[in-house]
Amino acid sequence: MAKKPILILQMQRMGDLILSFPLMLWLARRHPGHPIFVAAEKIFYEPLMRLSPAATYFPWSGVAHLERHDYELVLNLSIQEKAAVLAGKVRAEAKLGPVQAADGTRYVHGDWQLYRTSLVRNNLYNRFHWGELNGLDTVPFADIAATRFSLPRTLPGSNKVGLFLGASDAAKRPTAAFWAGLVDELHGRGLRTVLFGGPAEKALGAEVAGLAKGPALNLCGTLGLDEFGAVGQTLGLFITPDTGPMHLAAWTGLKCLNLSMGNVNPWETGPFGPGHYVLRADLPCAKGCWQCTQDSLLCHEPFKPARVAGLAKRLASGADGDRLARLELPGLTLFETGRSDLGLYHLRRLDAAVPDAERLASRFWQAAFGGLFGLWEDDRAAEAWSALTRHAPEEAEGLLAHIPEMGRRFKHGLRSGAVLDRSFWADSPAMARPFTGFANMYLENQDYSRQAWAHVLALLERLVAACR
Repeated sequence: MAKKPILILQMQRMGDLILSFPLMLWLARRHPGHPIFVAAEKIFYEPLMRLSPAATYFPWSGVAHLERHDYELVLNLSIQEKAAVLAGKVRAEAKLGPVQAADGTRYVHGDWQLYRTSLVRNNLYNRFHWGELNGLDTVPFADIAATRFSLPRTLPGSNKVGLFLGASDAAKRPTAAFWAGLVDELHGRGLRTVLFGGPAEKALGAEVAGLAKGPALNLCGTLGLDEFGAVGQTLGLFITPDTGPMHLAAWTGLKCLNLSMGNVNPWETGPFGPGHYVLRADLPCAKGCWQCTQDSLLCHEPFKPARVAGLAKRLASGADGDRLARLELPGLTLFETGRSDLGLYHLRRLDAAVPDAERLASRFWQAAFGGLFGLWEDDRAAEAWSALTRHAPEEAEGLLAHIPEMGRRFKHGLRSGAVLDRSFWADSPAMARPFTGFANMYLENQDYSRQAWAHVLALLERLVAACR
């Protein structure tokens, strides 16, 4: 008898689809013989099929065919309502992610999928990458931690550097003047530049080529994604904002330098896999940014063409992280992608800066949620808490001072069934918001049942135990 397929709903942009590729590999290994179906936007999946793990892709027009199957698992990674409706309609042994019933009620299934939902406008301390959050509810953590991806290739003989000019939001990419200045700085260092972009970047590509004094091969709007993947094999380095083509480049083994600017968080959407580099403004507002609240894009200002070109020259020549750590990049922080001792995606900061309060708090919350959701024992959170109290006592005190209020609200809810409003997490101290945000989302997702109140109270008790 044929085994039931597994259905992944990924109706987001190209980058999100590519970040689902590791999930497809993990599911194929964990469920041998079960076909993997993926519902996605045709414009994104068609050119990626040759690079994708084995899967059968369906456009939205194929929904009627998908509804005829019984599934082993349905995993909805999309925020679109139509995906939640489909997840509610089909028959499956298990469902994860947003699922909408016929009466219009919608629930998010899975602790990690709910955790990701709770990060909306609340991701300051998050240290779980989207590529791993896709699988943590259904793939054994040991499988994820044991996964090893190859290092990107180094082509010392190639002096070609690709620049991807665009991004989904103008705040996430440099200006045309910056790109033109970078073309000239790279040219002065003996590097040839190739400009990349989709149809939306044709005008930008022409503007950059016109502003640059040195030569640049402008391929904006001329290549499909599959053609880009082939051309990328000849490049020594790819310099890019946080974009879908960045994830495609990283997946195909092209070394990336991610210019991380605007409302993105590289811990969540940086190049997945080891050996890539992320350059980010060293500003408080650039940590866990969800939406810019400044009067101007302050995170753009430290990015200077000469600084980026000097770094690019070293990367294209094969310099490793230890040598790059000696570079002076005023106002910027350079990270190298890799794996942490926990077995998760990690950004190693390439300088000698002592971990600040944000870094220590982020390590604590990563360890705490991993413990609460069963990835490891709670003693990891206790170790991270000890480091936080020694080196960032104000943050530790901020959480401790809010614990009685959380306990009071949870106990009141358990007795009365009261409903929490958004202010419960939004008005809590920043250090407490990862927990209050998840608790608020969990209670709403469980219709404020007595079992839900009892569960968040039990989670709080475990958190308090780790903070002793």
